[in-house]
Amino acid sequence: MVTVVNSKADVLKATQALAVNLNAAKGLQEVMKSNLGPRGTLKMLVGGAGQIKITKDGHVLLGEMQIQHPTASMIARAATAQDDMTGDGTTTSVMFIGELMKLAEVCLAEGLHPRLIAEGFDLAREEMMKFLDGFKIPVPNAFNDREKLVCVARTSLRTKIAASIADQMSEVVVDAVRCIKKPEQALDLNMVEVLHMKNKLVTDTRLIKGLVLDHGARHPDMPKRLENCYILTCNVSLEYEKSEVNAGFFYSSAEQRDKLAESERKFTDDKVRKIVELKKKVCTEENKKSFVVINQKGIDPPSLEMLAHEGIIALRRAKRRNMERLPLAVGGNAVNSVDDLDEDDLGFAEVVYEQTLEDDKYTFIEGVKNSFSCTVLIQGSTDHSIAQLKDAVRDGLRAVQNTIEDEAVVPGAGAFELAGHVHLEQFKRTVLGKPRLGVELFGKALLTVPKTLLENSGMDVQEKLLTVVAERERKGTPVGVSIATGDPIDPVMEGIFDNFSVKKSLLGLAPVLAQQLLLVDEVIRAGKSANAGG
Repeated sequence: MVTVVNSKADVLKATQALAVNLNAAKGLQEVMKSNLGPRGTLKMLVGGAGQIKITKDGHVLLGEMQIQHPTASMIARAATAQDDMTGDGTTTSVMFIGELMKLAEVCLAEGLHPRLIAEGFDLAREEMMKFLDGFKIPVPNAFNDREKLVCVARTSLRTKIAASIADQMSEVVVDAVRCIKKPEQALDLNMVEVLHMKNKLVTDTRLIKGLVLDHGARHPDMPKRLENCYILTCNVSLEYEKSEVNAGFFYSSAEQRDKLAESERKFTDDKVRKIVELKKKVCTEENKKSFVVINQKGIDPPSLEMLAHEGIIALRRAKRRNMERLPLAVGGNAVNSVDDLDEDDLGFAEVVYEQTLEDDKYTFIEGVKNSFSCTVLIQGSTDHSIAQLKDAVRDGLRAVQNTIEDEAVVPGAGAFELAGHVHLEQFKRTVLGKPRLGVELFGKALLTVPKTLLENSGMDVQEKLLTVVAERERKGTPVGVSIATGDPIDPVMEGIFDNFSVKKSLLGLAPVLAQQLLLVDEVIRAGKSANAGG
């Protein structure tokens, strides 16, 4: 017999290949299942050097876990791609794929061809896409509907962090997004700076409509706090620079040497004097204004001395991302030269102050007018609580952005999945032949979300699920599950909403990957045994 494949390659044929894929999907589903929903449990990840991460965010888990099984890592990559696109839905995606595969296994064992199941999945997916368009709740002018945005952010955040903190953070993320939105322009979440300070408690996290810079003034005599500040944002070198041409100077007396040193400094000092002149022009005794210079390039000690003498706070080597945000937050223009400076180039803030935390200094710029950039200042006593909150804020910001862009929301608490299940039960009657089984499986797989929500809340799954499904069939309105009692609730009344784009990409990604995995009938693995790779 002629072997086409490398003799050392490991080949899994038809049923074996399917079994490998099914087991991988089910295994990953079991790992992620317990994380779903506000009552989900946490996972503790310990790195090689003993670093600890505690999280229930599916995206973080899949990113940090080392998955060796090729099929499982393929599912993980698809789920993280969903998170990269929409910012949420990772755990649901993994569970849905796992459930589709698990239910398909029974039919495959009875001899049904995978292609027919895949056809049924296709029909069900197209029908669900149409159903989703009718099921969504339009939110015209979502940007101004603050209450609805807070509900969406709260629903997203409560699945990541404790409810008490999630309620506070949902207000923070909504105000942050509303702060940076420019009329007629797309949202740019990079204009929200997420900065952390290892200080106080997680509940002290707040939104600062302004900026927090993670460095301070570099001169001990500079004021620590100024009010009614003009702010000059510049990218000008204020330090002594050597000439590019190597030249030697000979002098015969100390006076000549002093003259030489003075003329070398003159170039830099003139630039500093121009800034000081502008300060004297705009800040007078009568208007009680003060002056702050934030420079992207360096400021040398003699220049700092001159600025400190005039009562100016000067920050040097500011990060480029902060330089982009500063004019958006305080107004004015970022200048590259000190020639022709005037008052129009300056921004304004009500207060600028410095806070020292151990060896680190932070400069707060607050009280800015019509700010298009802001800072979420995350505080916490431990590294893992800060990391957990940072991941949650990122998801919360995306949830608010999605709502504004979609101009629609979907009732949450498993309402869409329950409604989809009931709808497909009706729809399958119109499907002829064996693909009908695929449609039926798809409908049952959708129930994995409400089922897991109930399971994680410690409820009697069968009894409560049947009650909720019957309620949906009877009423025909959105019905979700209560995680407190397991009884049917109206998610719209409770203010539980999911993102439309998350559900849409879930329907676009999960069934397609499940179909592909079902249709695999041979796995060829180069040069090492599949059992060893695990």
